Amino acid sequence: MQYRRLGRSGLQVSELSLGSWVTYGNQVDTGAAREMLAAAMDAGVNFFDNAEAYAGGQSEVVMGEALRQLGRPRLNYVVSTKFFWGLDRAKAGQPRLPNRQDTLNRKYLMQAIDGSLKRLQLDFVDLVFCHRPDPFTPIEETVWAMSDMIRQGKALYWGTSEWSADEIRAAHEVAERHHLHKPVMEQPQYHLFHRKRVEQEYARLYDDIGLGLTTWSPLASGLLTGKYRGGLPEGSRGAMENMAFLRDNLLSPEKNAAVEKLEAIARDLGGTVAQLAIAWVNSNPRVSTVILGASKLEQLQSNLGALDLAPKLTPEVLAKIDEITKPLAA
Repeated sequence: MQYRRLGRSGLQVSELSLGSWVTYGNQVDTGAAREMLAAAMDAGVNFFDNAEAYAGGQSEVVMGEALRQLGRPRLNYVVSTKFFWGLDRAKAGQPRLPNRQDTLNRKYLMQAIDGSLKRLQLDFVDLVFCHRPDPFTPIEETVWAMSDMIRQGKALYWGTSEWSADEIRAAHEVAERHHLHKPVMEQPQYHLFHRKRVEQEYARLYDDIGLGLTTWSPLASGLLTGKYRGGLPEGSRGAMENMAFLRDNLLSPEKNAAVEKLEAIARDLGGTVAQLAIAWVNSNPRVSTVILGASKLEQLQSNLGALDLAPKLTPEVLAKIDEITKPLAA
């Protein structure tokens, strides 16, 4: 396992990390989470990603209890959370309440961090993200709140997730102007079929403001494992009702045909198509860490095997991969 600086910060994160979206609180209980966290740590993983909205807060509860039971030194690992959607969702037939969800206003943010710390059983989180942009709250208000969160010792670094380049630059300029804590990192989706934001839109931000990336969905929600080539497997992520919005992409005939071609390349390199896809994301030097997801220990161990494929991604191999996937990439 290699470690990379998170943007221009002094914090170093493992090139592969472990996230909890979909799994913790849904498919993974505290016992399984503890087992996977321990295995990841033993493999050199030091960054564990979470969010307030995952499983309605239960993902943080599961991770927090698993970390407590493990009892590893706090200095040895990095934990994140994210805010935007909130936990108090409006029920059918009831009016939506203001300041409770889909916002980055100061009131919500300053209360949300306290709730996350309680669920995670931590004194602070290392990284905190604005999970989506909020067009209805002035960026100045959000930047001040995030900077104050750090000043109060409740978080160490802040950043964004799925913000546009213009929004990130605007937040950075506000922080620069008022001598506040600047956004350090962005968490975008990045995989073989979703490239343009990381490779084109953010291109100038890496050098201009030192943006770091903690990328998510390296396997395109499972498409790049090959499991959807024959349809929708029972028990898969795509078969979950709350993940129905993914199905059209997962069942795309064109993309599944491309995955079949990638499988041949992976076999020649002595790995799986999933390992190949993860290694490809990791080969981008702008990526600080690649967030993996896993519902079982064996899946995590297999995904970590991407590190063995990384040295085999020669320019020739990367060109073959581009030829197959780039025409289908957004």
